[in-house]
Amino acid sequence: MADSQLLILDQKQIQQKINRIAYQILEDNLEEKEIVLAGIWDRGYKLALRLNKVLATISDLKIIMLKIDLDRLNSKLVANTDLDESQWKNKVIILVDDVLNSGKTLAYGLGVFLNTPHKKIRTVVLVDRSHKIFPIATDFVGLELATILKEHVDVVMDVEGEEDRVYLS
Repeated sequence: MADSQLLILDQKQIQQKINRIAYQILEDNLEEKEIVLAGIWDRGYKLALRLNKVLATISDLKIIMLKIDLDRLNSKLVANTDLDESQWKNKVIILVDDVLNSGKTLAYGLGVFLNTPHKKIRTVVLVDRSHKIFPIATDFVGLELATILKEHVDVVMDVEGEEDRVYLS
């Protein structure tokens, strides 16, 4: 990594954040039999996979994994999912992304579910930078980080957690 990057979270700290968020999700859904973990491709989906792994060890919840692929360069909502809408209808949806900056990505992610009835929607981010320009609230956050606009948060995450790091540059 470049000298201008500051390590914010290491592999162990990221796993601790994921574990804590998984327990919060479980506590928020004690009465549920199944939930949908909807990860925004690609790091949000990797985080959702990691949450799924922890939830499988601490609960009997049936987890439906949903991948949301957004066209982030488009000024309108353009999204593809890997499951049919019927798979998440009338269920609890947990929308997952790695970093919350302006809120645009999460707002677009929420847009996928607006025309389908659901029990509730919750949001998860590993890092909340608090620079929202969209009216988005996070329900479960790993780390709230005060940054300046020109700084960048870089999340390096693989599915197995071998090389997890969060840098500020």
